[in-house]
Parts: sequence; C-alpha cells; structure tokens
Amino acid sequence: MIQVDLYNAGGSIIGKAELPEAMFGQKWNPDLVHQVLVALESNARRPLAHAKGRGEVRGGGKKPWRQKGTGRARHGSIRSPLWKGGGVTHGPLKERNFEKKINKKMRRAALFSVLSQKTKESELRIVRSFDVSLPKTKLVAGLLAALLGKGTANALIIPAQEGAAMFRRAARNLNGAESMAPDTINVRDILRHKYVVIEEPALAAMEKAFVR
Repeated sequence: MIQVDLYNAGGSIIGKAELPEAMFGQKWNPDLVHQVLVALESNARRPLAHAKGRGEVRGGGKKPWRQKGTGRARHGSIRSPLWKGGGVTHGPLKERNFEKKINKKMRRAALFSVLSQKTKESELRIVRSFDVSLPKTKLVAGLLAALLGKGTANALIIPAQEGAAMFRRAARNLNGAESMAPDTINVRDILRHKYVVIEEPALAAMEKAFVR
C-alpha cells in the first residue's frame, strides 16, 4: 500500500490514505500511455465529411453527345469527375473507420501508469468526504478552491459511486472541471486535467473495476 495525505472538504490534512500499489505505484511508461491515448482518440473520432463519387451524384445517365463526329472529346457522363457538378475523385467518405484495437491489459497498464505519475507529481488529492448534498456548481467550486487553491478548477473529480450522477450535474457548469464515476475513468480523461480529486470511498470501486 502507498500512503498519501488525506484531506477533508475544507482542504485540511486530517491523516493518511492508503492507495493500492497495483494502481498508484507503477512506473511511468510514456510509450504505452501514448499508444493507448492515440487509440482512445481514434475510437472517439467520427467521420463527418463525405464527398459523392460519380456513382452517387444524381443524373448523368445519358451520354452527353455521340462518340464520334462532333470534334469534341469523348464523354460518357456529365457526372464524370472531369465535369463541373460531377463526382469527386478520392474524396472523404463517411464510411471510413478510424477504430484502433487495444487490449484490456494495455488499457489498464496505461491507466495505472498515469495514476501513479499523478501521485508522484503531487497532483492527486484524496478526500475523506466531499460533503456535497446538492447538485450545486457553487459547492463544487468551493471544494476545489479549498483543495487546489482559488481559481484552480482544472481537475477530474471522482466521487463515490452512489453520488456520481449528482456530482456530475454539479460539476458540468464549472469550466475546466469534470466528474466521472469511479468505474468509467480512462487515460484520456485523466490526461485532460492537471489534478485528480478522489473521494476516499471511490478507491474501493476503482480497485474492484480495474484490478483483477
């Protein structure tokens, strides 16, 4: 087990919290983290651009003029890519698949590496209880100000499982902050924020979800 400072909702250190070494005591592996991050970004990408080819453009079924005898170049369709209003050659397609496969073992190893690095760089805060009973943005802002300093809200907040939905509503209007359930976090979400703030009961849920 790794021991770190345990805070209360007012930002005061009240003791020590024990973190599972399997999640928070791993070596920094930038190559693996980069590989997993690229895969997650690619899997989140959705193709939007789409250009019609000559077979998709409406019209052009009739040959514009006869093959010989006109003195003009031969053409079979006014929807050829050579014509204005014709199809596009090698244009972007919405059917393009950007998905990259990454196995579960690599995803977890990268997640543990990032969490461990946050711990080493003192960018992790463990809080006994958030003491937020209402989904109010003001309450979450006050909590982050007490833990991280006034004006600092660039944090991923991981509340206990039972309060995750309410806390997500409270944090979504706070610029720079994001709240996620303990069993849904990933490398991409952690790296988007400078700090990670975890409610102590959420540690057990994280360990159950990711440590096998």
